[in-house]
Amino acid sequence: MVKTLRIDDQDVSARPDETILEVARENNIFIPTLCYLEGLSPVGACRLCLVEIKGAKGLLPACVTQVEEGMEVLTNSERLAHYRRMMLEMLFIEGNHICAVCVSNGHCELQAMAQRLGLDHSFMEYRSPKKEVDASHYRFGIDHNRCILCTRCVRVCDEIEGAHTWDVFGRGTQSRVITDLNQPWGDSNTCTSCGKCVQVCPTGALFKKSKSVAEMEKEHEFLPYLQTIRRSHQNGS
Repeated sequence: MVKTLRIDDQDVSARPDETILEVARENNIFIPTLCYLEGLSPVGACRLCLVEIKGAKGLLPACVTQVEEGMEVLTNSERLAHYRRMMLEMLFIEGNHICAVCVSNGHCELQAMAQRLGLDHSFMEYRSPKKEVDASHYRFGIDHNRCILCTRCVRVCDEIEGAHTWDVFGRGTQSRVITDLNQPWGDSNTCTSCGKCVQVCPTGALFKKSKSVAEMEKEHEFLPYLQTIRRSHQNGS
């Protein structure tokens, strides 16, 4: 049964199983995201897609909030803009995102989102942590200084490739993505070297060794297709 709701004073219709983010994108309504990627399960990790819903006590993530009949949603307000810039700023200060020497400079979703949301400097003090760079894999590398813990790599490896090489280790500011049982990527027994994790990474955290500054472009188009193929195999068709 089709459901009707209002997003930013616009009447829209949706399927019962759709989320606010999906409906918004179908109607060309912009809601910022970094952890969300079509073809992967939503997790609501980055919190950039927070929206206001009439009658709700707090802000809710659009990527994991399903639509309801008569729902009234606001995606663009001063309150939302403030929270989104603050969360984006925290992603920058908790890492070392030096764009000028990054392989994804000019092709980085974090960089592009900062430009779109008007974040051109930080009011918070930079933590400037010194995190490791793992270049043990023969084709790829990971720079933990640029990782924003979106978990796209974890999900694509599990849900699409079926290897589950990646996972998240630690808590709070000590959290980081790891391969297998926290061993060097090059020593992984489960990695198939498919490169899907590199392609879905929104920053320069995961990269091809052959790429230099500003040369690392990502391709996401394969995800919906591979997801459909994987589902068909699981269903035995």
